[in-house]
This record gives sequence, structure tokens and C-alpha cells, in this order.
Amino acid sequence: MKTRAELYGQEAKSLLRDITMYRALTEEQVLRLYPGKRETVRNLLSYLTKQNRIYYVDGLYCPAPECAEDVDCGLLAAVWVLVDFIDRVEYHSVAEYPAKIIFFADGEIYEIVHAAQGKDTLVSYVLSSAGEHPSRYLVLVDDPGQIEQLQIPHASGYCTVSPEGDVHYYQKE
Repeated sequence: MKTRAELYGQEAKSLLRDITMYRALTEEQVLRLYPGKRETVRNLLSYLTKQNRIYYVDGLYCPAPECAEDVDCGLLAAVWVLVDFIDRVEYHSVAEYPAKIIFFADGEIYEIVHAAQGKDTLVSYVLSSAGEHPSRYLVLVDDPGQIEQLQIPHASGYCTVSPEGDVHYYQKE
């Protein structure tokens, strides 16, 4: 008979990795990162919280209590975009500026870029000099009106995220 550690060890390790890497996640984000494992993940969240291996502060699971004080709202929104694709995602991780998250899906590299209000020109400039084999960019904007201001080659699409985590996609005309 297998022990609890043998049954849930890999899920717990992955869960700790994701919460540590993204620094703050809502319960629904964590659950959607592990499709088909809602009850297992809920039990692990409870268990890891009781062990003080993760913390639940202000509606967010964090690796340390102080992480809830300085949440990267762009990264939190980018995770909502990631979970929309999670059934096709082979690997995901935080990325370097201006991207928030990089992931592999369907044999392609995608980067979720947050173009914060007022940073449109900077983000466009940084991404205009993409390398030889650029990623496909999913550009997260704070307001749909920003889309026309952005000049990003290789942008696969644009999106916004509501405070509830609903993702709305747009194509640039």
C-alpha cells in the first residue's frame, strides 16, 4: 500500500513550485493549473497551509506572508491567461521583462507580455527587436484602447483580464 507521500508527493512538489515561482495565486488559479485534480489540490493546499509551507493571506496562496503585501498584478493577471491554455501547456515559468510568463504549447513558445497602461511605447520598442526565432506573444493590456497603440511583431493576440479572472481576447485590426 502506498503512503500519502507516495501518492501526493509529485503534486505537492509541483504545487509548491508554482506558488513559490508566481509568488501569489488565488485558489481558483491554483485549481485551474491542475485540471482534473481539484479535490487533491484542495486537500494539498489545506495540508501545506497547516504545515506553514505556504500561507493563505488576503485570498492568495503565497510562499511567505509578506508576498501578499507586494503582489505583481501583471503577473497575477498573466496567470489567468496561462490557465486558459493549461490543457495544452507542456511547461510554464516566469519570464524576463517585458514578458511575465513563458510557456510551451503545441510545439510553440509563447510569452505572455503585460503592456501596462503608459508603458505601450516601451513594450513595443523592446519587442520590436526580437531574435531570430521569436516567441509568439500574447499581449495582456489593461485597457482594449491600448491595442492600437502597440506595434508588436509576432503578437498572436491581445487580451484583458477582469478582476474576477475572466480573459477576453482581441485581434488587432
